[in-house]
Amino acid sequence: MNTQLPTFVFVIFLLGILVGSLITWIIIKIKLKKSDPLINIFQDIANKSLKDNSEIFLKIAEQQLGKQQEKVKSDLNEKEQAVENLIKPIKEALKESRHQISELEKARSEAYGGIKTQLKEMHKTNQSLTQETHNLVSALKRPEVRGRWGEITLKRLVELAGMVEHCDFDEQVHTLSEDSSIRPDMIVKMPDQRELVVDVKTPLDSYLQAIEAKENSKKEIFLKKHAQNVREHIRKLSRKSYWKQFTRSPEFVILFIPGDQFLSAALNEDPDLIDSALSQQIILATPTSLIALLKAIAYGWKQQALSGNAEQIRELAEALYDRLIVFISHLNKLGKQLSSSVEHYNKAIGSFERKVLPGARKFSKLGVGSKKEIKEIKSIELPTRKLKNDLKKHSKKS
Repeated sequence: MNTQLPTFVFVIFLLGILVGSLITWIIIKIKLKKSDPLINIFQDIANKSLKDNSEIFLKIAEQQLGKQQEKVKSDLNEKEQAVENLIKPIKEALKESRHQISELEKARSEAYGGIKTQLKEMHKTNQSLTQETHNLVSALKRPEVRGRWGEITLKRLVELAGMVEHCDFDEQVHTLSEDSSIRPDMIVKMPDQRELVVDVKTPLDSYLQAIEAKENSKKEIFLKKHAQNVREHIRKLSRKSYWKQFTRSPEFVILFIPGDQFLSAALNEDPDLIDSALSQQIILATPTSLIALLKAIAYGWKQQALSGNAEQIRELAEALYDRLIVFISHLNKLGKQLSSSVEHYNKAIGSFERKVLPGARKFSKLGVGSKKEIKEIKSIELPTRKLKNDLKKHSKKS
């Protein structure tokens, strides 16, 4: 604003000169109107003066306008630079944002592709699981298959617990009661010469029907029936009184249900099922609880084996201890003999160097013998290490 004020005043000043010249020309023209020669002269002078003033004005105006344009151009460049400085961080931020958005989009695409692949795999797995479940349900509908499956599951648990068939348990043992032949599914032998009876004949028909039911109302009916069937089987198993037929059996029988889900479904409908079973000397066991029980029995067998072999282990340890003492004695004797041999070897070398080697070297100086030099014989200076025999001291103390 301050830089434009002198230019404006200068322009007004030039305009004043032009206006004054024009007024002077008009006045002179009026006064000399009656004298034509003078009019022409003054008119020429006025025209020339006006022309000169106009040219001067135009030059000055052009110069001032050029300066003003340079000033405006400089100011414009400064403002453009200032704006550029303001915009540059924004441009960089936008560039970085675009880069981040691109990376995010790339990551999103990759993640989406991975999720899509996983969903496909899950869908395939779900279809396969559904088919396998259907096949299993169809197979378990047959009583002989269901019974064999329970026995295989039971045997597998026994193997995992370390209770192998030929030494820790018997399958399909028969005994006679007053009315009929009783056949438990498995007898587990315990370390104290006791026997544990296990039964695996669990009714699963209603549970399998509940799985296949489409309507929730029918599913609930079948699950209630499943709980009733389990309770009825507990009652029948209790009547067999296995503990009376197997005199070394504790006064209870383990009812093995070959799937945690089978027992859970029954307990959801009949929460008192476990208490009712215990009151009838029946313990309900699933793979999870039975494996823990079998592991405990296997540990008892291991402890009994260790205690039974304790005397034999002690005798073997004493024999090994005595052999170590004899072996150490032999090593010490061998070390003494080696030390004696080294001592005699060093004495022989000393005698050879003092009595034999000087005469042999004289032969070489007299030109007798081979041109080869007699090599120096080195003595042995490494002593043998003595083995400390502290075992006898410890054995006396013990």
